[in-house]
Amino acid sequence: MPRLSVLLFGIATTCSLASGCQRYAPMPAEPASPATSEVELRIRMVESGLVVPDATAPAASGSSIEERMLHYRVPGVSVAVIEGGRIEWARAYGVREAGGTVPVDTATLFQSASISKPVTTVAALRLVERGRLALDEDVNLRLASWHIPPSPFMADEKVTLRRILTHSAGLSVSGFAGYTPGEPVPTPVQVLDGAFPAHSEPVRVTTVPGSEQRYSGGGFTVAQLLVADAAGRAFETALHDLVLAPAGMMRSTFAQPLPPALRANAASGHDPNGAPLPGRWRIHPELAAAGLWSTPSDLARLAISIQRSAAGRKGGILSRGMAAEMLTPQMGPSGLGFVVLGDGEARIFRHAGSNAGFRARMLAFVEGGRGAVVMTNGDGGTQLVEEILASIARTYRWPQLPRP
Repeated sequence: MPRLSVLLFGIATTCSLASGCQRYAPMPAEPASPATSEVELRIRMVESGLVVPDATAPAASGSSIEERMLHYRVPGVSVAVIEGGRIEWARAYGVREAGGTVPVDTATLFQSASISKPVTTVAALRLVERGRLALDEDVNLRLASWHIPPSPFMADEKVTLRRILTHSAGLSVSGFAGYTPGEPVPTPVQVLDGAFPAHSEPVRVTTVPGSEQRYSGGGFTVAQLLVADAAGRAFETALHDLVLAPAGMMRSTFAQPLPPALRANAASGHDPNGAPLPGRWRIHPELAAAGLWSTPSDLARLAISIQRSAAGRKGGILSRGMAAEMLTPQMGPSGLGFVVLGDGEARIFRHAGSNAGFRARMLAFVEGGRGAVVMTNGDGGTQLVEEILASIARTYRWPQLPRP
């Protein structure tokens, strides 16, 4: 598979299901580096430095991204690397769909899957800063379009935004499978109630809020309604206004289904055998939990904005105090929306994403302006993402990455 490192920019128009048409401004291309530059040398080191986990394998070290893509049956990969508080480079490899010839480029959209959760968290925290939401009050006091049904587990403890964002609210349903194009797609309320045409269980309080941590995409679907109700507009519009536009994420959208204008440069998802998913991808009405379409460069822009917030620098999307709250472990390793690990210069915030046909990871250091985002269009991408990140870490001499 030939190496593809195309840096493109473009303009697209998307028509949100709830908010009408919204124009995306041209996304400037990342500056290409001369072949002899230090940056280009780093890129080559990353691309050729993947280490096979099995040390007894014939190619125990020095495998290329393309070789590992073939091994894992992943047709397309996109990468962005943060260094010195900016995107130092972005590259894309492979094709948008197996059997095709159209290359992935750095503007190609991938499903972000659960990385939607920290993006939603930033929106919720901005509403907290504006007094429209509160971290520690009963969310039923702010919900207007739906309410969490009574439960004996809520006799003494309530579901709060903080608990939702740290997966400790006692809410059920860990994740969602999505809907094949052509299937009926439920509304968020139908998802929460497990009502037709939803094919997931109802989202209910099944343990005492605050008593334990249990990953809940269902909880973030509650947050989806909470953010929309507090903002007074459709969720995807609120997220554009509160996060995507301020962070410069101009190639990203929460619109589901993906609008026709954006489908042309979107990656198709692939199963573990590398075959395209029927209909190219699944539709996720659970926008806050799994619905974001984005690029590594856009997610890197958000990570940089959070880093600036944490440092109290200009260009941060949150206040310094709110960023500190977000990046402080609340229960176990969970900060607000992100997993937060390590100390000092090794402290990181991260989140993984796993939808049918897509695997991704966003990782950044709280200090030092470093990080990376890797997105793939294959179910086999989980380990590939880890190998690429490990190659980046070695090349850039990151501190030892902490583990949970």
